[in-house]
Amino acid sequence: MKKILNKYIPRVFGFYFNISVHFSKKKISEKAFKLFCTPRKGKVLKQQKAFLSDAKDDILETNGLSIQTYRWKGNGSTVLLMHGWESNTFRWRDFIPKLQAEDYNIIAMDAPAHGNSTGKLLTLPLYAECAQTVIELYAPKYIIGHSFGGMTMVYNQHKFPNTTIEKLVSLAAPSELSDFMRQYKLILGASSKLMNEMEQYFIETYGLKFKEFSSPKFIQSNTKKGLLIHDELDAIAPIWSSEQVHSNWKHSVFIKTKGLGHSLHQDKVRNQVIEFLKS
Repeated sequence: MKKILNKYIPRVFGFYFNISVHFSKKKISEKAFKLFCTPRKGKVLKQQKAFLSDAKDDILETNGLSIQTYRWKGNGSTVLLMHGWESNTFRWRDFIPKLQAEDYNIIAMDAPAHGNSTGKLLTLPLYAECAQTVIELYAPKYIIGHSFGGMTMVYNQHKFPNTTIEKLVSLAAPSELSDFMRQYKLILGASSKLMNEMEQYFIETYGLKFKEFSSPKFIQSNTKKGLLIHDELDAIAPIWSSEQVHSNWKHSVFIKTKGLGHSLHQDKVRNQVIEFLKS
């Protein structure tokens, strides 16, 4: 029953938006876009609380939100960890001991509307701006981003070029907003008119068309060293996303895996990342 509801509820929203957009373009396009930006999960679960509570650091007030940061102190270089969509800092639970063994100073953040941070919506520009507040406070030398966090990391460095950051690590990150929007169109059964009005709303809000919000485009001017790891069988973010970013990133290394999935929660991956940071 739950699967049936999950399948048809978006279609009900889509039907409503398709009809209503003819009468109230701006209001309905904004509603449809905000639905797209609303995570269904990602807040802290009961079994995650102890791990996260022990490492809580500053709460940063930015963009009308309270952003929770975490810290595992070390004497080495500072590493910032950025999780993906409908996740939180707990996703790094097995990676942090590996970084601690190398004495890195580890910082992590919960994205807006995720973990212990406040908010109801998450957009990539908002995540990037909140990340910049964290970067300005902690001055990391390295950033590691998974999935949506990796895509956000690329945009952040495009919008806020930072000379203190030397290396970026992207794990299973998508690359094209237009691909997300195509999927959203199919899920909702959205009309072309609704999608056009949503794009107009996006242009008015962020100054870019959907197809212009592209990691391969944003990475072209990036001179930092990068590592991309992506699984060939990733069913959530296709591997061509990282292939395209790598082809436009002069100082990047690309590692393909097979059978490790989207999460990349394996020691093999963690060891490859640490080896890259140390090189």
